Amino acid sequence: MIHFSDVYYSYSTGTRALQGVDLRIEDGEFVFLVGPSGSGKSTIIKLMTGELRPSSGIVSVNGYNTSKIKPRQIPYLRRTIGVVFQDFRLIEKKTVYENIAFAMRVVGASPREIRERVSYVLELVGLSHKARRKPTELSGGEQQRVVIARALVNNPQLIIADEPTGNLDPDRSLEIMMLLQHINDLGTTVLVVTHEKELVNQFDKRVVAIDGGLVVSDKTGGYYQYEQTQY
Repeated sequence: MIHFSDVYYSYSTGTRALQGVDLRIEDGEFVFLVGPSGSGKSTIIKLMTGELRPSSGIVSVNGYNTSKIKPRQIPYLRRTIGVVFQDFRLIEKKTVYENIAFAMRVVGASPREIRERVSYVLELVGLSHKARRKPTELSGGEQQRVVIARALVNNPQLIIADEPTGNLDPDRSLEIMMLLQHINDLGTTVLVVTHEKELVNQFDKRVVAIDGGLVVSDKTGGYYQYEQTQY
């Protein structure tokens, strides 16, 4: 579960990124987080992953209070979260299998666990036949599927997808969103940060809109319309 209670955050430059955010996402939900550039979306993600601590208020993610978390606990928090980035961040010299397996080796998984889990997530994202390929041999959509598989391989409670379709054409974007929906159907909480109105409107999901560091809309179905901000 994710819980933000009256959360404020100001950067050292004086920029007030969040100004009293209240947000609750239950286990198993699928939520879109939308808003213009500079609205506070990235700050919310960084607070969830423990990269930042709130200036005031409470942030709780998967049982960890990131307002008071000790440095040695942060790696354990992050093991409960899988992050999908827009820019892929795959290791070009490693195969698809090796890129995914690396995420398990980092946390000390056994060779048997790695073989079984990597095979499972590759099948889940439809890339079993590309396991021995290098990222440069894949399409953009396939590379994003590898990123999703890597995010899933340690069985996180939460997937955060940060603009996961930003580099993809509309057809590939829809495929990625359908895959994230399928992952959610299997029980994983999914938070998708995006500015793609048309894509959001194809899914009857909860949409949380943030602007000026505040939650300005929270409803199911339909993209929040900003009066003064163009996307």
